[in-house]
Amino acid sequence: MDLDISPAVTVPASELSWRFSRSSGPGGQHVNTTDSRAELMWNVARTAALTDGQLQLLLRRLGPKLVDGVITVTASEERSQLRNREIALAKLADIIRAGLVPESIRRASKPTRGSARRHRAAKELRSATKQQRRRPPAE
Repeated sequence: MDLDISPAVTVPASELSWRFSRSSGPGGQHVNTTDSRAELMWNVARTAALTDGQLQLLLRRLGPKLVDGVITVTASEERSQLRNREIALAKLADIIRAGLVPESIRRASKPTRGSARRHRAAKELRSATKQQRRRPPAE
């Protein structure tokens, strides 16, 4: 099953690899017999689903989470392996979406007339305070 990130980006199922293991936590005998923990791996560095710009952006943003260019997501919240697979796919999609969000550019704005006036008044007040601390001229 392909992983849809956005209308323009879809990760093919052939690039995703799964591993299943026994989940920890409560559950009695069921936990000991069922491989319900899902581990989803995707090689970001070798993907063909992204453009060069998107790939560089993802590699830069996900750098600490990558091990040899591979991102790994685990899910063991549910008792069902199928449900854990769905959760892992959703987690990976969220991580990729967050990594592909364009960077917002901060545009500096001009200070308002009122704030400039208040700034100037505060400077004049501070200047007056410092002038009063000075030693009077010896005449």
